[in-house]
Formats: sequence, C-alpha cells, structure tokens
Amino acid sequence: MMTVKTVTDATFKDEVLSNDKPVLVDFWADWCGPCKQLSPILEKIAEEHGDKIEIVKLNTDQNPETPRQYNVMSLPTMNVYKGGEVVQQIVGAQPKRKLEEKLAEFL
Repeated sequence: MMTVKTVTDATFKDEVLSNDKPVLVDFWADWCGPCKQLSPILEKIAEEHGDKIEIVKLNTDQNPETPRQYNVMSLPTMNVYKGGEVVQQIVGAQPKRKLEEKLAEFL
C-alpha cells in the first residue's frame, strides 16, 4: 500500500526532482486548517493511484527553502513535478473528485 511520505528541503531533490514518476508535493503547515482537511484525501489518492503518482508532504514551517524557491504563497499548495519541473499547481483544499479531475493526466 502506498502512503504519503514526508520530504524536507534536504531530501527534496532526490525524492521529488529525481523521481521517475510524477510527484505531487503537498506544501502544508500545522496551523493550516484546510491542509488538515486535505490530508486524508491525499492519503486516499496515494492508496488508489500510488503506482502512477507519488504523493509527498513538505512542512513549510520546518522547510522554508523549497516553498520559497517555488514561490508557494498560500497553503495548501500542491505542485506536481515531472522530470524535475513543475507541470501543475493546485492551490487550496479540493474535494477528492475535483482533485482527481485536475490530476487525471497523471493517474
């Protein structure tokens, strides 16, 4: 079963940018209510589609470097990286169905 992994500024390059699969990075923080609502939805998507897309979380309070590098201004922000590039950005919590629609090309 695929689960949502945690990445840090230190592991971001190896875990995300060098990954063969598309990777959805959930930029979140402890104080962010919508981030907490999004968490179980992302777990579910990871469970159902983990063979095609990897889902990871990055705590922006503990890892300020990466969000700054990718101009993440509001939380939650989800960036999809493919081949080391951001190919999609989704801002704000979304219901599962809507997220799956937006991620359809990767699922």
